[in-house]
Amino acid sequence: MRKLHIQLMALALIGAGVSSCQKKFDASSYAPPLDIGGYTSAAGVATSNLVAHWSFDNNLIDSVSKNTGTATGTTFNAGVKGAALQGANNAWVLTDPSTAVSGLKSFTLTEWVNTPPPSTGVIGLFSLVNTTQFWGNLEIFIENGSTNDNGKLRIHMFNGTDDKTYSVDGITNLFDKFVNIGVSYDQASGVCKLYVNGSRVNQGTVGGLTGPLNFKNTGKIVFGCVQFMTSPSQTTSHGAEPWASYLTGKLDEIRIYDKALTDLEVSAIVKLEGRGK
Repeated sequence: MRKLHIQLMALALIGAGVSSCQKKFDASSYAPPLDIGGYTSAAGVATSNLVAHWSFDNNLIDSVSKNTGTATGTTFNAGVKGAALQGANNAWVLTDPSTAVSGLKSFTLTEWVNTPPPSTGVIGLFSLVNTTQFWGNLEIFIENGSTNDNGKLRIHMFNGTDDKTYSVDGITNLFDKFVNIGVSYDQASGVCKLYVNGSRVNQGTVGGLTGPLNFKNTGKIVFGCVQFMTSPSQTTSHGAEPWASYLTGKLDEIRIYDKALTDLEVSAIVKLEGRGK
């Protein structure tokens, strides 16, 4: 009996030794790598077509051109990935566009926005300035009267002779949380598309807008308001208007491509950025 007891104790000690040498099971180490649409990070989508990218990760640098913006009243705050640009009343950022951005013929722009609905005027999200026109060469803003039941986006594009407007109403759940807004224009078809959180919610043509875009009198890029709400105004055409205001929320991860991306590519960018990739 004593011999059996000793043998059992020896087996228990051996078992304890084996157990202490084993690593704790980590299920994540056995999970397949993240793959969305064939991509593992937003940086891998349409790499050769990316002409500008502002991460706003505590800086105002376009990682493609290396141009750095100048802030008036803006700060940084928590974003979708790292930090985000925090807007405020009477606040904006100015930066120089690269020649690739100034020369866009087709484009896709994606950006994360977290803002309350407009209460005192239109909210500018992006402006590529036209120094002699009322609206910019490319201007994206949220229209007055927008609500979470009826968000209204306006996209102005210059075709070399005049301004064309792509208008979309009826967008739901656009405010008070991070939402990704994507806009594209394809010179071959003349089709504009609007994406919200990576899903296409609208597409159509704009009267008289066909073929390549042709920006003129290109000035700065503005974040945080439309082009005439900076001080001084970025255009000789106009000064500040009482029906226009400023982004008091956040902007994050603005990307510009020199082509109209596919639905799959836009969806992959948004899903990957939303996962911090």
